[in-house]
Amino acid sequence: MKKLGVKERIIATASDLFYNQGYNQTGINQIIEEAGVAKASMYQHFRSKEDIAVAYLVARHAMWMRKLEESVAKKKSPKHEVIGVFDYLREWLTAVNFRGCGWQNIITDLPEGHTKIKDQAIFHKNELRNVVRQKLVQEEEFSSKKAKELGDQVMVLVEGAIILSQIQKDTWPIVTAKKACKRLLE
Repeated sequence: MKKLGVKERIIATASDLFYNQGYNQTGINQIIEEAGVAKASMYQHFRSKEDIAVAYLVARHAMWMRKLEESVAKKKSPKHEVIGVFDYLREWLTAVNFRGCGWQNIITDLPEGHTKIKDQAIFHKNELRNVVRQKLVQEEEFSSKKAKELGDQVMVLVEGAIILSQIQKDTWPIVTAKKACKRLLE
């Protein structure tokens, strides 16, 4: 296996720390120490902790969306792919012991003025929203306007299921949201 370079080690270490500890609870010195890099090397790649967080969110977005698509691709129709999002949520949140959404977590932990991080959270949520909407647009039974409206309603179910399962440390919010999604799309 190829050894990770300095930049990749910083991102991998920060990703784990930001996700599991939180943005405010993670310091630059901890990232440097746990990544096993020199401070000067870190600053060659990143100007700030915020820039590291942006790199974390960009990498997390690519991984998360890829895994979501792989999970729902097995479904028989676009509508079933949308419903299948909840199966992916259940699998993912159970695997991370209900730690929750990296974007929800970081945005609630964010001090004022960190617009680059906020922009990444908005980008991710809008991308997911667009994926859901586009899948519903493919269904002949929904007009484009109706598909977009339903897509937004599904997104509220998704986001609510994520945060409530994190709070409850249980899958019941995801199961309940999936049932609501099925009824919504009938």
